[in-house]
Amino acid sequence: MFRSFTSEKEVKKESQKARDTDAENHTQTCTCMDNMFRKVSNMVFGEKFLGKTIVNGKVVLMKKNVLDFNDLGASVLDRAHELLGKHISIQFISVTHADRTSSEKALRGKLGNPAILENWISSITPLTAGESSYEVTFDWDEEIGLPGAFLVKNLHHSEFYLMTLTLENVPGHGKVHFVCNSWVYPAKRYTKDRIFFANKAYLPGETPALLLPYREEELVTLRGNGTGKLEEWERVYDYALYNDLGDPDDEDKVRPVIGGSLEFPYPRRGRTGRSPTEIDPKTESRLLLIESLQMYVPRDERFGHLKRSDFLAYGLEAVFKFLLPEFEAITDDTIDEFDSFDDVLKLYKGGIKLPKGPLNDRIRENIPLQVFKELIRSDGEGLAKYSTPEVIKADMSAWSTDEEFAREMLAGVNPVSIQLLKEFPPTSKLDAQLYGDQNSSIRSHHIEEHLDGLEVNEILKAKRLFILDHHDPLMPYVKRINSTSTKIYATRTLLLLQKDGTLKPIAIELSLPHPDDEKLGAISKVCTPSKHGVEAGIWKLAKTYVAVNDSGVHQLISHWLNTHAVIEPFVIATNRKLSVLHPINKLLHPHFRDTMNINSTARNILINSGGILERTFFTGKYSIEMSSKIYKDWVFPNQALPIDLVLRGMAVEDENSLHGLRLTIEDYPYAVDGLEIWSAIKTWVEDYCRFYYTQDDMVKNDTELQSWWKEVREEGHGDLKDKTWWPKLESVKDVIDNCTIIIWVSSALHAAVNFGQYPYGGFPPNRPTLSRRLLPEPETPEYDELKEDPQKAFLKTVTPQLQSLLSVTLIEILSRHTSDEIYLGQRECPEWTMDAEPLKAFEKFGKKLKEIQERIVNLNKDERLMNRFGPVKIPYTLLYPSSEEGLTGRGIPNSVSI
Repeated sequence: MFRSFTSEKEVKKESQKARDTDAENHTQTCTCMDNMFRKVSNMVFGEKFLGKTIVNGKVVLMKKNVLDFNDLGASVLDRAHELLGKHISIQFISVTHADRTSSEKALRGKLGNPAILENWISSITPLTAGESSYEVTFDWDEEIGLPGAFLVKNLHHSEFYLMTLTLENVPGHGKVHFVCNSWVYPAKRYTKDRIFFANKAYLPGETPALLLPYREEELVTLRGNGTGKLEEWERVYDYALYNDLGDPDDEDKVRPVIGGSLEFPYPRRGRTGRSPTEIDPKTESRLLLIESLQMYVPRDERFGHLKRSDFLAYGLEAVFKFLLPEFEAITDDTIDEFDSFDDVLKLYKGGIKLPKGPLNDRIRENIPLQVFKELIRSDGEGLAKYSTPEVIKADMSAWSTDEEFAREMLAGVNPVSIQLLKEFPPTSKLDAQLYGDQNSSIRSHHIEEHLDGLEVNEILKAKRLFILDHHDPLMPYVKRINSTSTKIYATRTLLLLQKDGTLKPIAIELSLPHPDDEKLGAISKVCTPSKHGVEAGIWKLAKTYVAVNDSGVHQLISHWLNTHAVIEPFVIATNRKLSVLHPINKLLHPHFRDTMNINSTARNILINSGGILERTFFTGKYSIEMSSKIYKDWVFPNQALPIDLVLRGMAVEDENSLHGLRLTIEDYPYAVDGLEIWSAIKTWVEDYCRFYYTQDDMVKNDTELQSWWKEVREEGHGDLKDKTWWPKLESVKDVIDNCTIIIWVSSALHAAVNFGQYPYGGFPPNRPTLSRRLLPEPETPEYDELKEDPQKAFLKTVTPQLQSLLSVTLIEILSRHTSDEIYLGQRECPEWTMDAEPLKAFEKFGKKLKEIQERIVNLNKDERLMNRFGPVKIPYTLLYPSSEEGLTGRGIPNSVSI
């Protein structure tokens, strides 16, 4: 005999819940029958019957699919729910007529009669994750007038992706279109029915009064309550520290919390709400690698089905989870080391033979065939083969020339670090009390023979001396890094601008901290160009140490920090503080696509402790900590391309020059093309913003806009909130300037530093990611080896085969465009706003970008502009606005999406 201990209160609660469910099912069943009756009546009697107006609509959605395969279980269960009277229903909200029955003080728009999606059962989910279209018929209440929004209730088992809803014949208004592009989960997952607004933009003060309560409630939902673990169906945007990179259970993987302190400031990332670890309550628990794709990001921020089917996210996980442990287990010397450049070239020609046995077996067992082919380029014989990088396609040796070494600072994958040298010798800004004298040891006698017969001061005055300076950011970490198997220098490289407009490296300084005490300053060597004997080998190694520095700075700072990390707070703040009705939300939204997802993936397998970045770059376990130190000096207004160029001395203000700037190096492809793109973006943003803000007071009085900007500063970039450089947001010009920077960073800047990774770094000797030994000293075996076989000495210094394979695989994935990419000047939906003037301005923006692309094509044909193609014959295409899918080395996606 069993006794129930359920309380009377619980019994009543369950009973009421059951009655509510029955009533809801009964209502939907009645609605379904009513819809069938209306449809038949409409066919027989026309759009009006018994005095009622019938409005027809079409809903476009995608049913739940996994990659390109049907989720058949979900499809069957959804049909079963339909048979049981559990449908998907839609109710419109009037923007012109109030709900007089509401007891709330604030008036709300009147709700129309619910209608259900028709023919769900008879509509078969396509074999690929394609669109499905459904009719919906509304018994139109004349008092609804113009619908400004609608509620959708999903009583099915599964979620679906709602794309658009279109009404064809709304009385007095004609066609009304809603752009949704959002996942709708079963109603039981929500506390309120999902709401979608018509795609017309309103400033808060101009929002129709009957929609205002709905607008405000939706923002409250998106902000969440700041507590608890977030589940996949939740739509919460919130902030967290980078406290999920380390693993306190493993001594080698302990990492500091990044962000939230003076020592380690950082932008915020999206909160997941996972529980803290038991050992360290400040560290968030990590997911198992097999669960990494389930890390919480708001559902609408996740990769679409096409990107997932391109194996990007899955490919990254596969590289780390299966390839790396197996390669580490291999002791064959031919796997650990490249013996010659011919060995490296086998990556692209014949392939590297992977050993038979556990490696291939484990890969084949654990990675689907499609992924295996993508990552290993298997031809069935176990060959690891990659696409030939552009840098060695035309000429196998041009990459190693001084000319190409210098040119890539202007047109390579990291064209944002070179500066005009304004004082000689170069000086350091490091604290002398901590690091002693860190000023440069380069003197006139080192470089004067390379100055075309001029004095150093004359060259400085003529603005012909430039520097790639990685000394100060790296020196505080050199001693710690060199205590591991990695050996680096902090480098300074001086370059001369020649009369033909190209650069020539004339000195490289290699610096180490004093071996007795860092406070005693730097111990430095100065290397100068040489083409003969052992000195030529030393010069080549010196350039290699610079390339290693630059590879790490590029990946950690130019790429990860200055695009991925700094943009995520803007994504979060925009969704928390700017309604989807807000014009600035509509402006910025395309430029945030997939950013939270790719950053989430990065935290779990790329920048985490023991992740791919730590294993393949010289920065190792200090990677994100180092980027935190550099973030201290990040300045938002300086991310504007014109300001950045002026600050680096690469341009001066000149009202008589194009875009108001005169470039210090006329043939600087990144700057030339970048200024064209920057100007086009700014013109588009100005046209758009001035349509909605006709005077400055409208900006000051925009409560959502002011709240958004306050949260960006105080929460998203909260560690820098007290900086005086934060721009105001008090005028239309302020809005234009700030939004232009956000769009530039998200689109063109990211494209410039990302999609050239494989064309230039896919050949490891050109962009080595770490170095394993220092410059050999005379009368040592290493020095003798450099004399006798400089190629072998070089390969023993740079990234070994294991890390090279992993690095090349990674950057090939990161350099690819997916089949669903949306580029600058494009939108996911052509009817993204009902406002005609912004649509015209956007069309003008698209045409301008096409003109710019044609101009770039013509510039690349001009043989006088030697920096645009260089010895390796690679035209500068990284700022072409458009691209096809794949490994193209061109194209500007709207967002930081990979």
